[in-house]
Amino acid sequence: MRPFRSIELFAGAGGMALGMEHAGIEHLLLNDFDRYAAATLRRNRPEWPVVHGDVAEIDFTPYAGEVDVLTGGFPCQAFSYAGKKMGFEDTRGTLFYEFARALKETRPALFLAENVRGLLNHDKGRTLETILSVFRSMGYRVLEPKVLKAVKYRVPQKRERLIIVGIREDYADKVTFSWPEECTEEYTLKDALKKGTLYPNDVPPSPGQTYPEKKKVILDKVPPGGYWRDLPIEDQKAYMMKSFYLGGGKTGIARRIAWDEPSLTLTCSPAQKQTERCHPDETRPFTVREYARIQTFPDEWIFEGSVTQQYKQIGNAVPVNLAYALGTSLVATLNQIEELDLLSFGRYEGFGSLKIA
Repeated sequence: MRPFRSIELFAGAGGMALGMEHAGIEHLLLNDFDRYAAATLRRNRPEWPVVHGDVAEIDFTPYAGEVDVLTGGFPCQAFSYAGKKMGFEDTRGTLFYEFARALKETRPALFLAENVRGLLNHDKGRTLETILSVFRSMGYRVLEPKVLKAVKYRVPQKRERLIIVGIREDYADKVTFSWPEECTEEYTLKDALKKGTLYPNDVPPSPGQTYPEKKKVILDKVPPGGYWRDLPIEDQKAYMMKSFYLGGGKTGIARRIAWDEPSLTLTCSPAQKQTERCHPDETRPFTVREYARIQTFPDEWIFEGSVTQQYKQIGNAVPVNLAYALGTSLVATLNQIEELDLLSFGRYEGFGSLKIA
């Protein structure tokens, strides 16, 4: 109904911000501590108000009444429970505290926080319950946190993110938030790297890391879709060492992705030991642009810094298409809120018959 406005904290390379932009949300402020990530945001969107530096040093009070939604993926830091009730002040010193402080100082109608799935069970669920209780104490109705599978939202990757959505209490009983609908079609690595539905052309060339020769010799023997258990038994023992005798499938180790399957979750370093994501045809990690496509960034999105820094930014990002799906759900709820506000304004001014198109 109008351009909705956001603040995003821990914005990284812009996966969340770009998806939200595609959904129709404008950014009043984006912050990240990583100078390469901030440079990436500025390089691609010079008009975005990017603040590089410590979030603790930002005063959010000038944005009160201007922000419709606060978003961000605060890193999950452990809290100490000894003798504490774990309210808002007790989380001081953590990055969650800064997200909650921004919420307290700006009072948007909605917020969306994202995190790793592991937050569900961190410290037997007490960390998440502390986070939710703080949000509630600040006057927000918090929906049941939901784990979204990126592969269900036009992302060729088996990535999962925990999403927390809150609605300010004065709106919570009057509007609804609907989680984005899952797609019936599942996209694969071929969709990411080859011309097709997701991209109008094959992935362009770009720099990338390489495997050490010792690792390359091992991965040469792994078939597409295979992993370390597809190696000859002696190679399994030599590569896995003590891990060979431990339990668990460890299916991400020495893994070569097949064309007809989604990628496993990308990490911040594609060649690091025991989380290999090998190209289906060539024995090498995915390149920077291949990495970016698996995260559904457009080819024109340029990442700043060294190749290592670029991988880190991409690996940490929220997939753009997942963020877009969430953004459309936020906009749908914000439209309901806007309609309520317009009707209230109409009654207040004596325009009780105001019609909302």
